[in-house]
Amino acid sequence: MSAIYKSEAGASEIRRHYLEVLSAWPVPAEHVWVPTREGETFVVVSGPEDAPPVLLLHGSGANTTMWLPDIATWARHFRTYAVDVIGEPGLSAPSRPPLASEAYALWLDDVLEGLGITRTSIVATSLGGWLALDYATRKPERVASLALLCPGGVGRQKVGWLFKALLLRAFGRRGVRRSAGKVAGLDPVQDKAVLDALVLTFTQFKPRAERLPVYSDDALRRLTMPVLVVVGGRDAMFDSAGTARRVRRCVPHATVNLLPKVGHAILGQTDPVLEFLRG
Repeated sequence: MSAIYKSEAGASEIRRHYLEVLSAWPVPAEHVWVPTREGETFVVVSGPEDAPPVLLLHGSGANTTMWLPDIATWARHFRTYAVDVIGEPGLSAPSRPPLASEAYALWLDDVLEGLGITRTSIVATSLGGWLALDYATRKPERVASLALLCPGGVGRQKVGWLFKALLLRAFGRRGVRRSAGKVAGLDPVQDKAVLDALVLTFTQFKPRAERLPVYSDDALRRLTMPVLVVVGGRDAMFDSAGTARRVRRCVPHATVNLLPKVGHAILGQTDPVLEFLRG
């Protein structure tokens, strides 16, 4: 049994649901397994072969299907590479090397090499945002632009939500649903499909317990490429005001949007991200 799931049955249920949702990918796509030093990495490739590349990195407890609402728009203009992050509930290897190491940058080196990409834009959210920052601060010459939604590693990581989530989990699946909704900032009616997927995942999946390392001011100042950062003012996981403040100070050329009534799950950014990517 994989160490990232609570049981083989749970792993199978999540995989079945993932493949079912993936079958609804709205544009033609190629499924690629890239060999890396951390094991195979699954990538969904869409868009014109001669278009500029964009790498998509999802958050923790998610997979490439989180980009379903965006991909049809982005893939008209870019060659998109939606990556299943290792150690998360997708089809990539379950490997989870230490976050405070160069392991994830080396893994992304392998992914890009396997895909034949030398330089790319990156769109990323939450944990994916942390991974994108890790790569961009180490290899800025390989990142053309960076669009980050509620990225980790900049503002303070909150812990209060964890205690509330653990308390609500004592009430079974209903508690997990309430907990997931509160942490992600999702509406139980409007965002029902997203919330259903979260509940399935977090009843069967073991999320990372390791806290995300915070980037120094000097590291953030290495972000010389165009940068877009979008954060939610009601984010239960990260200090969004702190994220916005640090980015504005350390990356003065960045565009920073703080959405005051939005939580951790930032939806509906398809067009703003496209506008940023197109320059």
